[in-house]
Amino acid sequence: MQKKITRFRRGEQDEVTDLITVETPVTIYINGNELVTLLCTPEKLDLLALGFLRSEGMIAAIEDVESIRVREEEGLVEVELKKGAGLAEKLYGKRTLTSGCGKGTVFFSALDSLRSSPLTGDLTIKAEKVAELMDALQQRAELYKKTGGVHSAALADQEKIIYFCEDIGRHNAIDKIIGQCLQDGISTEDKIMVSSGRLSSEILLKAAKLKIQLLISRAAPTSLCVELAENLNITLAGFVRGKRSNIYTQQWRITGD
Repeated sequence: MQKKITRFRRGEQDEVTDLITVETPVTIYINGNELVTLLCTPEKLDLLALGFLRSEGMIAAIEDVESIRVREEEGLVEVELKKGAGLAEKLYGKRTLTSGCGKGTVFFSALDSLRSSPLTGDLTIKAEKVAELMDALQQRAELYKKTGGVHSAALADQEKIIYFCEDIGRHNAIDKIIGQCLQDGISTEDKIMVSSGRLSSEILLKAAKLKIQLLISRAAPTSLCVELAENLNITLAGFVRGKRSNIYTQQWRITGD
């Protein structure tokens, strides 16, 4: 949205028009029952709903979805599942407020995930390619360049970005990427997740459920994220800026130039 603002620069005052990131609540309904309300950027809401449901284990494939309807003006996404809404009803009241911006919500237990089976893939990538993927993410971040108010996320292979998305919430941006993968039927086991935001436990677990072996971020990881990555055999690369990066876990996946 556009808004007239007062800007001070070098002691001078100007009246200018500024672009502000849109934030809106969107409620997901499963088979007519309210599941959760997310605060998000109102774009690709069908992908956001699909990705959220996949992240929470409520669906495994696009074939589990009978239909999906976005009612943007009302802030609703209505999803009809083929197997009913029993899981959503059982999970009511078991949500966890995440550390994500936009007050993200998850239904899983992080402690349960510590007992998950570690990933077994042997994906590797050169350190220079890690830097190139982060550069590519930033180059595509048009909404961020205009507003400075969103996060970016991408799915990549060892050479290039495949899918890209922006949202006020870093977890929402990743769910939109997951929804795109689900919709297109693309395998994620040999892919890389790239993010502009902090690597926290819920971000790590979203990737782990898709068997993604490598997470790259411009920001830092949290302690629980590092602990989970160690247990699940996932590589974390943080502070990827220019030719610099910090590898926190499973360093063997990133090789020198």
